[in-house]
Amino acid sequence: MPMKITKFVHSCLLVEMPEPVNRTALFDPGAMSESALNIDQLEFLDDIIITHGHGDHLHLPLLKRLVAKFPQVRITAPEEVVRQLSEEGIQASSQPSEGIVFFDSPHEVIRPFFDVDPPQEIGVHYLDMLSDPGDSHNFHETKPILALPVTGPWGSVVNATKLALELKPQHILPIHDWHWSEDARNSSYDNLEKIFAAQGITFHKLQTGEPVVIDL
Repeated sequence: MPMKITKFVHSCLLVEMPEPVNRTALFDPGAMSESALNIDQLEFLDDIIITHGHGDHLHLPLLKRLVAKFPQVRITAPEEVVRQLSEEGIQASSQPSEGIVFFDSPHEVIRPFFDVDPPQEIGVHYLDMLSDPGDSHNFHETKPILALPVTGPWGSVVNATKLALELKPQHILPIHDWHWSEDARNSSYDNLEKIFAAQGITFHKLQTGEPVVIDL
């Protein structure tokens, strides 16, 4: 079954499934993704999945524009995000809908870089094919396709690589890499591609707005 995936900067993934599934989901529409995601070009949107409430994963102005175009969209998020959205008049649920399974994926500790507690976070298995752990390198399961956060103030590419080599997904999608310059991203992608290929894992060097199709 082919899964079409398009990245829109950082951690925002558009996941499209053809018939007979016929379902489209958007993961983590954050602030970094607002200028890259052309809502006018979106024809369908069934689900918006928010792993946690940080601004690089949830940008309210962008979310409101999405809901305005797709008023029937299902929004799945942690309970504290559900409460936040309710105050904005946006309906969301902390209960997974059909095809979504939560897994334990706690947000990494971000002190002392940011003096705040980690937010509530959900790891999401989607359609038994794709796993998105949010901002975590402390999870222990994955489906065949792993959206892997590769860097950030709370984590390192070394830890990300070690974790992925332990879990051995079939495919890796790099996310959470806004912090890299373009040169650093391309160089890191090249190196990660070689490392994972040696273990029979396909690393997809995602470029914003350019879809990849993975057929499992």
